Amino acid sequence: MSTQRRQFLGLAAGAIAVPATSSLVVAQGDPSRGREAPIPAQASVPERRPAKSELTGLSALLTPEECVVLLIDHQPFQFANLHSHEPTMIVNNVIGLGKFAKAFKVPVILSTVLEARGGKIIKGLQDVFPDQKPIDRTYINAWQDKRIVDIVKGTGRKKLVMAALWTEMCLAMPTIHALGEGYDVYIVTDASGGVSAEAHDMAVRRMVQAGAVPITWIGLSGEWQRDWARESTLPDTIKIIAEHGGGSGVAFAWETQLLGASKP
Repeated sequence: MSTQRRQFLGLAAGAIAVPATSSLVVAQGDPSRGREAPIPAQASVPERRPAKSELTGLSALLTPEECVVLLIDHQPFQFANLHSHEPTMIVNNVIGLGKFAKAFKVPVILSTVLEARGGKIIKGLQDVFPDQKPIDRTYINAWQDKRIVDIVKGTGRKKLVMAALWTEMCLAMPTIHALGEGYDVYIVTDASGGVSAEAHDMAVRRMVQAGAVPITWIGLSGEWQRDWARESTLPDTIKIIAEHGGGSGVAFAWETQLLGASKP
């Protein structure tokens, strides 16, 4: 083997070989010297913990005293093209939501759009608030109606709980608008619905991306009740769950039957 070839192989081996105890990890060419110059290994970076979020901790859970509920366009016309959920489920859930809000003394705003053509708000929901006339709008975006905004501002509350038909229009538009004005918006996804499962899902994703928090009506009721020893609202909570809580309501009725049968 020629001297030049041996020198070349020696340089190559020296550039590649790194002792096990060395802090050098790679080699890089140094044009000014015509030889390989090592680069020191990077120091390990300690794992960074995420900053505390406003959406975590006990204070992130909702209380009745800080909420205002806005129920939008649960009308026949919107139900006629509802395909993201079984319509009877939305009827059940929004009525249950309305009853919980009333039981916990949370302000509730009802609204319709073009009531003369789209129909009145469903009877079961209106029956929960028999003395309240829904605000009838022409705006698709309820947050553009000054009457609604003024009522919300009048409560002094900054946490908006919203449900609407349809999710992709009458829920998404006021949610995104109100978020831009500094309100915290909680969207009740199972008391809302869209013209398709995709329409509902994409709207929820868009609202979450904008900063809204998705929640279900049963989940919300648990945050409001918070403690089973809270006797002031416990009778109403149990009654509403029995009427609208599906399997939980049926199980409670069964338990009541068994307890009743055990009495002397």
